[in-house]
Amino acid sequence: MKEVINPAMVPQRTLYTGDTIPCIGMGTFGSDRFTPEQISNAVAGAIEAGYRLFDCAACYGNEAQIGEVFDAAFRKGTVKREELFITTKVWNDMHGQGDVLLSCAKSLRDLKLDYVDLFFVHWPFPNYHAPGCDGDSRNPDSKPFSVDEFMTTWRQCERLVDMGLTRFIGMSNMTIPKLNAVLPLCRIKPVAIEMELHLCFQQPELFRYCVDRDILPIGFCPIGSPRRPDRDRSPEDINDIEVPEVAAIAKAHNVHPAVICLKWAAQRGQVPIPFAVYEEKYVSNLRCVTEDPLTEEEMAIMETVDKNNRLIKGQVFLWPGAKSWEDLWDLDGTITR
Repeated sequence: MKEVINPAMVPQRTLYTGDTIPCIGMGTFGSDRFTPEQISNAVAGAIEAGYRLFDCAACYGNEAQIGEVFDAAFRKGTVKREELFITTKVWNDMHGQGDVLLSCAKSLRDLKLDYVDLFFVHWPFPNYHAPGCDGDSRNPDSKPFSVDEFMTTWRQCERLVDMGLTRFIGMSNMTIPKLNAVLPLCRIKPVAIEMELHLCFQQPELFRYCVDRDILPIGFCPIGSPRRPDRDRSPEDINDIEVPEVAAIAKAHNVHPAVICLKWAAQRGQVPIPFAVYEEKYVSNLRCVTEDPLTEEEMAIMETVDKNNRLIKGQVFLWPGAKSWEDLWDLDGTITR
């Protein structure tokens, strides 16, 4: 008998529009480790287990397979379309005038949907890299962030809302300097910013910046992404689930340390989107937000384990003349040119 988590037991987050989104979802980026079929099979199992939020993207290479799963679930009556919250993203090679609409149309066709709930700009610049490339790959046509180019893309996203092709729009992999530059120019404010968020990379300034502006932080790599691509691995990386404080709290709750990472994320107020293909893990990930919360003392301890350890450095997006991956993240408080 498969375990089912009642979706009504999963806490909701409220967007600035008043609409709600589950406090945890399932990520679907696993193309460097798993086949589209393995990932779509996990999505099928997750729907039956009670998941209602799924984070997709054009560049993950599996939207067509996931679309078959969504369509089957709707036809079977397992879930209604309006009960799911489905996101997708425009990839870097489709930022141009009109291309955003084409990107959204392809995702809708692949996902077999009339609309998505949230459409993200995946990265804030059109610096393309091939799927599965290694960490030393560089595109000679890459260039630094441009407010004008980004806003051209964002205006296209706003049109998607006007056309009813997405309910909401969001940004991803942004920095405070970039947000300061573009938010005043937006006709439609993003409802969410997707960013790397986990115990050893808590991004407190960016997190607070978003919360203060009523923009929901959605966190990828919520357990430190142990299956991230090889290009995103560095010798200095810290494994969140091996941090002694996390291991000790996990032992006290008699759960895996990954569960503690997700409890912390959900209780902090971000929406974690862990990726898992094995039923035991994705069921455990969903169940953990419905029971046995961390104490205030444990949450305070979790704040102290932040190591400012960014895992997804994005070095494949660097432009000619950029010094290091840090140039992507505006560490000195200004947009790096």
